[in-house]
Amino acid sequence: MQERLERRSFIFTLALVTVAFALLLKPFFTAIFWACAVALIFHPLYRYLLNRFPRWPNLTALTTLILCIVVVVIPVLLVASSFISEVAALYHKVQSGEINLGAKVEQIRQAFPGINAALERFGLNFDGLKERLLGGLMAAGSLIAKNALALGQNTLNFFVSLGLMLYLTFFLIRDGNALVALLIRALPLGDEREKLLLAKFAEVTRATIKGNLVVAVTQGTLGGIIFWVLGLPAPLLWGVVMTVLSLLPAVGAAIIWFPAALYLYATGDTVKATVLMLYGVMVISLVDNILRPILVGRDTKLPDYIVLFSTVGGLLMFGISGFAIGPLLAALFMAFWEIFMREFIAEDTPLLPPRNTSPLELDEPQKPGDKPAS
Repeated sequence: MQERLERRSFIFTLALVTVAFALLLKPFFTAIFWACAVALIFHPLYRYLLNRFPRWPNLTALTTLILCIVVVVIPVLLVASSFISEVAALYHKVQSGEINLGAKVEQIRQAFPGINAALERFGLNFDGLKERLLGGLMAAGSLIAKNALALGQNTLNFFVSLGLMLYLTFFLIRDGNALVALLIRALPLGDEREKLLLAKFAEVTRATIKGNLVVAVTQGTLGGIIFWVLGLPAPLLWGVVMTVLSLLPAVGAAIIWFPAALYLYATGDTVKATVLMLYGVMVISLVDNILRPILVGRDTKLPDYIVLFSTVGGLLMFGISGFAIGPLLAALFMAFWEIFMREFIAEDTPLLPPRNTSPLELDEPQKPGDKPAS
């Protein structure tokens, strides 16, 4: 009895201390997650360097981290700085009246008179919709401009978080295998299940981050190039916006280039509008349709609709990091349920039916008089 009481008390105290430690690390959750993600992505490079120089694990880990900073961190910081500068400049132009958004919306309305009739069918008023749209754009611009100032004032906090992330990344790259082995020993889920779940975590994290970022950067770059070629204002700004929006499957960059093409049609610039529309459909959207299933859907083994919903939900819940966290949680959810069905219900079937299979074809009950299946 005393031994059982001591064991239960120890487990309760262990859980309490673990929760307290997790709350202690909560402010650094984003830095810790991205340190784990970067370590997973660059670990193969570290293994390659370590095989060449087996006596210098610290130097190879440091070299891997420096390459990560040069290839990823510095370009992202430069683009982010230019993006914030362009947003602030554009917002000041709109605020000063140099750019009249209301007049541009009226041009679209006059060029497409059927918009009013279409909106009235849904019980919407164009003027009210225009006021809400302009108010939303001004609020968004004001928020970004204020955040730009806040970012300048909180530069120290940002670089402290970045430094902590890179510091942790070094140790995760160097000691990743030992930490995974320790985690497998500590978790009480069963070694085989833990290996499966950790492998799924690594697989989905690599696929989601590398795949989504490749697709997003490709689409944003292509969009920014066509905006620059056509002489449209702030091509870098809209290229970065398209990059961020391209993290959303299915819609993505079309949220920017399609209204831009409509505006060019409305202003009578038919040639540029047609070029932008054809380029958007045949180049930008084609990149999403070809690369995303190859880089994301195939490796994560998740259907497109689950990737879409988990990505949007992750963005709403975790911010910009949610594009990776959302699909990761969805993949772990699927993995847990597949383990449960296989081990506790004795069913070795996938959680999702094969594609192009009707639900009526799955376990259809046998009718009286039918011959038994061979």
